Amino acid sequence: MRKHIEIIGCPIDLGAGRRGVDMGPSAIRIADLEQRLEQLGHQVVDFGDLDVMIPETQQVGQGRLRYKEPILKTCDQLRKEVERSLGEGRMPLVLGGDHSLAIGSVAGSTNFYARQGEALGLIWFDAHGDANTSDTTPSGNIHGMSLAVSLGLGDQDLVNLGGRAPKVQPRNTVLIGVRDLDPGERDILKRSGCTVYTMRDLDERGMRDVVDEAIRLASDGTAAVHLSLDMDVVDPEDAPGTGTPVWGGITYREAHLAMEMFNDRATIAAIDVVEVNPVLDSQNMTGVLASELVQGVLGKRIL
Repeated sequence: MRKHIEIIGCPIDLGAGRRGVDMGPSAIRIADLEQRLEQLGHQVVDFGDLDVMIPETQQVGQGRLRYKEPILKTCDQLRKEVERSLGEGRMPLVLGGDHSLAIGSVAGSTNFYARQGEALGLIWFDAHGDANTSDTTPSGNIHGMSLAVSLGLGDQDLVNLGGRAPKVQPRNTVLIGVRDLDPGERDILKRSGCTVYTMRDLDERGMRDVVDEAIRLASDGTAAVHLSLDMDVVDPEDAPGTGTPVWGGITYREAHLAMEMFNDRATIAAIDVVEVNPVLDSQNMTGVLASELVQGVLGKRIL
């Protein structure tokens, strides 16, 4: 189906522990993203990049929420743009940047559908849980808290961004590809009520069954699904350019299968593609793969 897609760059790296992810939007664009989507028949507009603050000009802040204030400001800007884009009949495609941006993008999607009396599902691909709070985080990096925030857990300023909390219901929230959890977030995820598929689940059941069930859960009683794709879900052999790589991830082929299944079976509200770090990449392998996976969600097929 032909879509009106709006690319929104969010080159934030305040939520991460390593520099370089702010260049992620450029790396994905360089991989012919816009041109490839147009070849698939979509109408594409590129908003450009949000004006994002850099660590050199900001205070880290006190406590266990590093750069909280500038992250809040950036996420609120992103929320507004995602909401606007959906309101104009477009599908926001957010290029990151670190995963803290999902606090804003999910808030924008949620607000748009909530105004119509409808709910949103969330499918989150990630090697990590992103379910820490200020009480459990070992690092203070907010990119490791963004899923918890979307579920209404953690710092109340982050949780209440956009005026609605929680952003999504646990029963409609699915995390896929997990293989590295901090002790505190492991407990949070067990109590949260959301569905978590670890790499063991993928090994035992296969990507097809897991994604099929994930789409069913996220779509049950919701109008659409927000897809948040952290490139570290892919094994570092195929996606070396991420700030927190974890061996034993999903393969190149599994990633493509999953994305194509979303095109077949899900109503996608918006997409995040995050944690592409060109400084750590090899010949833009991860940026190119990110572009290819987006194309898969939006209709690219072998035949």
